Amino acid sequence: MRALISVSDKTGILELAKGLDKLGIEIISTGGTAAKIREAGIDALDVSDITGFPECLDGRVKTLHPKVHAGILAMRSSEDHMKQIKDLDVDTIDFVFINLYPFRQTISNPDVKLEDAIENIDIGGPTMLRSAAKNYQDVTVVVDPRDYDKVLTELKENGVVSKETKFNLCYKVFEHTASYDALIVGYLQKQQNIKFPEKLTVTYEKQQELRYGENPHQKACFYREMGNLDGSLAQATQLHGKELSYNNISDTNGALDILREFTDITVVGVKHANPCGVGSADTVAEAWQKAYEADSKSIFGGIVVTNAEVDAKMAEGINKIFIEIVVAPSYSEEALKILTKKKNIRLLELPTINCKLQEGTIDMKKVLGGMLVQDMDLKLLGDELTVVTKRKPTDKEMEDMMFAWKLVKHAKSNGIAIAKDKQSVGVGPGQVNRIWATEQAIDHGKGKTQGAALASDAFFPFDDCVKAAAAAGITTIIQPGGSKNDKDSIKAADDAGMAMVLTGMRHFKHS
Repeated sequence: MRALISVSDKTGILELAKGLDKLGIEIISTGGTAAKIREAGIDALDVSDITGFPECLDGRVKTLHPKVHAGILAMRSSEDHMKQIKDLDVDTIDFVFINLYPFRQTISNPDVKLEDAIENIDIGGPTMLRSAAKNYQDVTVVVDPRDYDKVLTELKENGVVSKETKFNLCYKVFEHTASYDALIVGYLQKQQNIKFPEKLTVTYEKQQELRYGENPHQKACFYREMGNLDGSLAQATQLHGKELSYNNISDTNGALDILREFTDITVVGVKHANPCGVGSADTVAEAWQKAYEADSKSIFGGIVVTNAEVDAKMAEGINKIFIEIVVAPSYSEEALKILTKKKNIRLLELPTINCKLQEGTIDMKKVLGGMLVQDMDLKLLGDELTVVTKRKPTDKEMEDMMFAWKLVKHAKSNGIAIAKDKQSVGVGPGQVNRIWATEQAIDHGKGKTQGAALASDAFFPFDDCVKAAAAAGITTIIQPGGSKNDKDSIKAADDAGMAMVLTGMRHFKHS
């Protein structure tokens, strides 16, 4: 029996070669892999000894030869195949151990040049892997170093690798090569600024299996992208607490989206992916207090994220209630001692939490039978703000309006957000009409709406929302405009002495 070994990742390769050698399996190898095996005192033939043809073109051509591929692809059960390879003086290859050029690692370097990326596209490796996987009944093919021990164990115990193991290894090869090709396609798309290709090919890797999905009867798993993960939950390190659930991950992702809108020290509280309490201040403890007081009822059992280090004072505040998850760029030693007193609270550290997402980042939503793909909503405002009322907002009112606008951008539509003094006052998310959302936000404000600013994620179809806001003591409104009834809403604002600003940009969030 013969084994071909050619790997970029040489993890476990010597143990593998020693195991095969002890079993009397002849080893064929290439380049650096062959040198490493020989250095360990193990015999290894060069591929060129088998093919009778030297490696050439700077190593681009090593294994692309009939004596390699015929030896792999020959079906042992076919008399015709076996006669042909005998006539052609080709010996069978029974084991193929290969992993590929490090294309993923190469393109992870932000300064990588196109020619370097292209040079790290493996050609011979995938070809041999696919050949061996196609003929899995006769050839054992291994792409993952973690499977070396399994193969050696079965050979030692049974003299052969089981058909079930061979079939599973075959599957892993095609899974790996498909992912490898998807990475290449994705990289080349970026080089040509192709946002929406004719064929959408993406690849993710499993990060963790989840206890269940949105509900206990649904199975679920979390996959991470193979690219720049800065600022994403997939890059966070969990310091304490039980594993995240499906809903935890979904809701925390929404919280991080909101947090990215702020540059001041900010704490965001989220429940069911909607903001329930947001505060900005000079210290993280003050920001936490604002977020908590904004809606002390809804934040119970919620998720808290912040763009500043969690200190002892904030930790003490958090520990007074039940919080599911805290995500921060860092924690003081004292804060960790306080927070870890609670067994189940999840503490995640995300040093890149303040990273802004790159323009061109896409958002995908699976629907039955298809996929919706769009640019992520990274913009906040249109080309310019337009004051449409007789009264202009003061600087302070403009600050409150912008705070509310950042919140309503991330509330489910129809959404209304009310804010004052760098604090959320009330949020009305996900209502089927805008007046209900307005009334809900005002009700959540519980008398704190006097002098506050209101933001609507889309235009007002009627003037009822403006009148409700005026009755609650709200003095300024920011909204996209664009309704045929804009004039009615503007008149209602003028009649109440309010200031209204149009953004020219809406922020529907339907899911």
